[in-house]
Amino acid sequence: MQFNQLGLSETVLAALAAKGYSEATPIQAKAIPSLLEGRDLLGIAQTGTGKTAAFMLPSIDRLVASGKRAQPRGCRMLVLAPTRELASQIADQARHYAKGTRLTVATIFGGTSIHKNKTDLAKGVDILVATPGRLVDLMDQCYAILMGLEIFVLDEADQMMDLGFIHALKRIVRELPAKRQSLFFSATMPKTIRELAGQFIKEPVEVKVTPEATTAERVEQRVTFVQQAEKQALLTMMLKEIEIDRALVFTRTKHGADRVVRLLAGNGVAANAIHGNKSQPQRERALGEFRAGKVKILVATDIAARGIDVSGVSHVFNFELPNVADQYVHRIGRTARAGNDGVAISFCADDERPYLRDIERLIRQKLAVVPLPEGFVAAAERIKTSRVNVPQSRDQQNGARGREMQRDGRRPGQPQRGRPGQRDDRPRSDQPRRHDERGPRPEAAGAAAGEPRPRRFDAPQGEQPRNYARPKRKWQPRPTQGGGQRQGGQGGGRQGGNRGR
Repeated sequence: MQFNQLGLSETVLAALAAKGYSEATPIQAKAIPSLLEGRDLLGIAQTGTGKTAAFMLPSIDRLVASGKRAQPRGCRMLVLAPTRELASQIADQARHYAKGTRLTVATIFGGTSIHKNKTDLAKGVDILVATPGRLVDLMDQCYAILMGLEIFVLDEADQMMDLGFIHALKRIVRELPAKRQSLFFSATMPKTIRELAGQFIKEPVEVKVTPEATTAERVEQRVTFVQQAEKQALLTMMLKEIEIDRALVFTRTKHGADRVVRLLAGNGVAANAIHGNKSQPQRERALGEFRAGKVKILVATDIAARGIDVSGVSHVFNFELPNVADQYVHRIGRTARAGNDGVAISFCADDERPYLRDIERLIRQKLAVVPLPEGFVAAAERIKTSRVNVPQSRDQQNGARGREMQRDGRRPGQPQRGRPGQRDDRPRSDQPRRHDERGPRPEAAGAAAGEPRPRRFDAPQGEQPRNYARPKRKWQPRPTQGGGQRQGGQGGGRQGGNRGR
């Protein structure tokens, strides 16, 4: 169905034409007419199906038609997203769709200046895209007021539950006005999510464009069984041999993502990492280089699986299978977007076979098994030897220095000593001396011959003994600030000092 058949305004249609969009996706064709009528909506669609445009386009039309203005420190439309990347992506699309209107768009999420967030909200904003944590902080400080809200959108609700945002969501919903339009979107709809939706929306229109928890039809899914210690070698070989436009590599942990990046760099493959431990500028820089094609490999954790909307991702590598089967659907949804084809390759170790069974049961299909490439054993040995020269980032080097200081209580580069108060059980002759650079003790040479031990202040042979006694100093009166005597005078003594002040 074409966009001009859905009842959208000419301003929105012009923005879509400028972006080259003319035909609506299934979820857009089903959701937009109901949203233009002001009804609540429950949308079930996997990532990459055009959910953002499905709720943003009719919402912009309704905000323009109402003609209201945002109250100070308030907003007219609130979109909650689970991750910073997803919030930034939604805001960018909202700014593009709102061209030609006077609607303002702002983002609020962690890792950015909270002072800037307060400034953006001071005069009020039409469309606010936020993460729950930072929004609750601003609400507690009375810098975010939601009583004038007209449209409330909860995107990726299932991931909100996975990340533990349920208490923040309930805190936000308590501040919302009863009369509002509520939109609830989720890629999966288990029983807990449906119960949560019942608390936020009333008599919704349910839009379901694909079966729950199914993967994109254009994604070719493969699995290779490999030992855990050999995954790095297999990944390096595939990245060097396969023709890749852009590739996403997913790990379960943040430290695992950093380790994969370091090992790839040691084998001559450039890659960046993005996860929760990275600062916001680091995450934006890594995603910007990946989007621009400067770095074709991006290693990410599951927290970033739904916030990466980059066209041209040809391959997704599951370096470690997710322990939650739903995350597999969102991982491989980063490829085969906008009608393109994609490949998803999973590495499965022996201890990950139960995860694989859960994934195949969820998606209702078997993954194609691909054997290890020829000559893998010999190539893996060569790749293992290159791990010795893996470079470390400055942050990792500083972290190693800090752990070294905490371990033995010394600065980096200092000679190692025992901890303060720790007993040294080694023989005294083997214990390290504090000033080894002074050489052997004076009595060491004559001790073996039975010579008497020289006294501390004995002069060497042929020299006169020195007088090490400190000379006595004659007492003199302490000069005062005013230069007078101890008693009397303008600047001296108790009375003189008082007059001087």
